[in-house]
Amino acid sequence: MMVTEMAFSSIVARVGTALLFAFVMTGCGSAPPPKPEPERKPASSLNPNPGAALPAAEANDKRKLFLAFGDSLTAGFGVEPGKSYPDELQRLIDADKKPWRVVNAGISGETTSGGVNRVDSIAAQKPAVVLLELGGNDGLRGIPLQSTAANMETLIQALQKSGAKVVLAGMTLPPNYGPDYIHEFEKIYVLLAAKYRLKLIPFLLEGVATVPGLMQQDGIHPTAEGQAIVAKTVYKTVKPLLD
Repeated sequence: MMVTEMAFSSIVARVGTALLFAFVMTGCGSAPPPKPEPERKPASSLNPNPGAALPAAEANDKRKLFLAFGDSLTAGFGVEPGKSYPDELQRLIDADKKPWRVVNAGISGETTSGGVNRVDSIAAQKPAVVLLELGGNDGLRGIPLQSTAANMETLIQALQKSGAKVVLAGMTLPPNYGPDYIHEFEKIYVLLAAKYRLKLIPFLLEGVATVPGLMQQDGIHPTAEGQAIVAKTVYKTVKPLLD
């Protein structure tokens, strides 16, 4: 799916304000604005050393590899193991009897620069499809948008060079960051999707961010129930790539 800059306004009007509403309690209420999380260990068993042999179970797994490459939203921050959206996505794929293995390569607190530092080990696993979900922590840290866009472009190029099909997961920021900064941040995903002809999920938390019980108290991370809905959103977009 190719999205042009001309379509940006309609995308934002449809889904771009949803997460902003979810952030009102932190950005405009009595609670302080959300803070980027410290880095944590990866949630997956992804081999961190591309030169080392994969574990026997993974080496013998002949299914195609779908790799979710992201930050805390992918890692499943705040939910029990096995309840992240990549876990739920695997269950949806298995229910359709598709020969794909989902690997969760999410790290809480990850930035796009951190992603660039580990993209070689990601690409070395030879994933057939990569869902790229990064940039949110850049925005929360106020990292210059040019740096975020350049890092995202580096990631896309490296993953495509490895032979992977890249799906881009869009995100937004709390309202206290200002409309101009938020608009330019959101536009990074739209323009990169158009430039590299990527499938784009305009807003990863669509249908989740504003619904009571589907977001944790921080207003940023989905609950286990929310993660299951995120998985359905992802599957709707990526399913044609898995056939």
